[in-house]
Amino acid sequence: MKLPIRCECIALPLLLAGFVSSVTPAVCAQDKTIPSQKILTIQREFTKPGKEGAAHEKSEAAFAKAMADGKVTDHYYALTSLSGRPRVLFLSAYPSFADIEAERKKVNSNASLSAELDRANEADGDLLAETNSSMWMRRDDLSLNQGYRVGARYEELTQFVVRPGHTGEWTELVKLVIDAYKKGIPDAHWGTYEMLFGGGSTYLVITTLRSAEELDAEFAKDPKFIDALGPEGLKKLEALEASCVESRQSNLFRISPKMSYPPEALVQAEPDFWTPKP
Repeated sequence: MKLPIRCECIALPLLLAGFVSSVTPAVCAQDKTIPSQKILTIQREFTKPGKEGAAHEKSEAAFAKAMADGKVTDHYYALTSLSGRPRVLFLSAYPSFADIEAERKKVNSNASLSAELDRANEADGDLLAETNSSMWMRRDDLSLNQGYRVGARYEELTQFVVRPGHTGEWTELVKLVIDAYKKGIPDAHWGTYEMLFGGGSTYLVITTLRSAEELDAEFAKDPKFIDALGPEGLKKLEALEASCVESRQSNLFRISPKMSYPPEALVQAEPDFWTPKP
């Protein structure tokens, strides 16, 4: 059954670019942010060649309809890839693991809904080459101004794999980055998640973007970060990265309302985007 968990390894020229999407102060002042839940689950679906796009959207719409008809409260939203292999990420957030269990029990106890989801799963499976899933915990100490920004249309995901035994250096590195951004670009924002299940010592940095213009601004403001860091800070950052980061990868995704069953908070904030009229 598809519901259980809907992740992503994710790198820009400099380490700092993986941590942030900066926007102008004028835009940030108008931001409305929806707080993130503590536990994040992500399911990745890699489509077969030629099966992405409308075919996959139609297949996923069957899941959303079944969930809505069953008045299910286990919500998710979808991200379609703009880089890397064609794939879709389904993100769900919960206050705790107990809440995940409770939501799944409600779905599994609904016989008609389970049957509908099984049929949708069978049809969807014909389009897919591979699937996998993972669970993450939000790390507030490694985040800056985190939360889902209303009006977002894209998300930038960056994954860092940390060498075993080097988490202390990793924490020091991230806090060095945060301090520099607070000083040089205080409106920067990202949420950091630590992988709990589905892999090794891995951290995911998620940034919401409202336009491609914000992505341009991300690169344009790098000099401000470097100035705030200073020569000694930059040297320390590079040394820490070389010591503790085994790999890093970044990818860009577009938010897909057609493939989502969004939480009520998102729908209320942007009904025309999440539930557009035909």
